[in-house]
Amino acid sequence: MLHRNARLTPTGRRILVERVLTGRPVAHVAKEMGVSRTCAHRWIRRYRADGWKGLEDRSSRPKSCPHATPVNVVAEVLAQRVEHREGPTDLALRCGVSARTVSRILARAGMPKLWDLDPVSGARIRASRATDRRYERDAPGDMIHIDVKKLCESYQQLVWDWLAGWYRPSASVVVTQRNYDH
Repeated sequence: MLHRNARLTPTGRRILVERVLTGRPVAHVAKEMGVSRTCAHRWIRRYRADGWKGLEDRSSRPKSCPHATPVNVVAEVLAQRVEHREGPTDLALRCGVSARTVSRILARAGMPKLWDLDPVSGARIRASRATDRRYERDAPGDMIHIDVKKLCESYQQLVWDWLAGWYRPSASVVVTQRNYDH
């Protein structure tokens, strides 16, 4: 994904590589494109390694996380939560991990807070607070905010007269020219 200060889009990278492949010096092409020689060499190196696909945006997310919480510890924390219905501090003592790690595991798994649960059955009895204050839509742009400004008094009167005619079909809408002496 591009950040807003990126000098080269995938199309710009392609142009850079094509110009270098025609035999022009990398430093000259880099100066024309407004990037450093290091940046230009990076894109040339990625093109030579991966072809045109190498010029596309890549995720910066690491491929692995060696210090991630092991799967068996995550499973144990979730099982202990269901069985004992305890908070992160008690679960941390029971499972041998920190309370913050337990909180993160529970949040990632979508487990409700203890006060959302019935103390006897463990069933969820309260709605989540997060959904009460959010507008959630299926796609971006589904909800549109429109600012309306007051144009003038005669226009406002026209709207009111039109609405009066809309609700009372027998009423006729008459727009008169108002003259103001200022």
